[in-house]
Amino acid sequence: MRFLQMKWIVPIALIAVIYVADQIRIGRPDHKYRLTIAVETPEGEKSAAGILSVRPNRSYGGTGTGSSFPQTRGDALMIQLGGGKNLVVLLAYGADGSNFDDTSFLPTRLLGAKDRRVSFRDVKNFAGAPALPVPEQQQPVFVTFADAADPKSARRVNPNDLEAVFGKGYRLRGVSLDVIANGFWPIDFGGVLGEPVSRTIEQKLSWLKSPGAAAAALQAAGLKVGDGFASEAAFTR
Repeated sequence: MRFLQMKWIVPIALIAVIYVADQIRIGRPDHKYRLTIAVETPEGEKSAAGILSVRPNRSYGGTGTGSSFPQTRGDALMIQLGGGKNLVVLLAYGADGSNFDDTSFLPTRLLGAKDRRVSFRDVKNFAGAPALPVPEQQQPVFVTFADAADPKSARRVNPNDLEAVFGKGYRLRGVSLDVIANGFWPIDFGGVLGEPVSRTIEQKLSWLKSPGAAAAALQAAGLKVGDGFASEAAFTR
């Protein structure tokens, strides 16, 4: 009996290793990038940065399984400007904030500017290259919360006129993007293992865990409200 049990240990262990390796292959990001925002305030320059990962759909079912588009993982950026003021850079784009796909394609478009063609799979090769400025037309949606504890206090912010919302002395210095190394995902805990995806927004906006709160925030800011978890995707994915 013991021999029979030992006989199955090796194939079972092999199957387990193959399964785990395949899950890592499916889930591993194709590339990661850092989005940084800098704002000039009366107290001096304030900045914040967050790391996002992008992976293609590697499911065996192909485009019929989940989203056929690359998928981004990460959080919206929230920068504290002092005096209780804040600025949030959403994971949403467009006039009404309904474009969630540009978070995945932003690196490709920036790197492919100036008549260069850069494929999705080539983005990771730019890890360590100097940061690129994000032009106004490619920047995400900006909002602020008069009360960070109240999602309904959200208001959209024009990045070209921060003074209209925050007062004199506030100006956007810029938004930039740089590609970083993938690291040893899924054990990219920092340091030599690689920088992990940023997960901080729920600590700063605790109401995100409440059903309907994200939709209420987008609605208050005059942005399009999605069904179910679609609104939450503007803050965290």
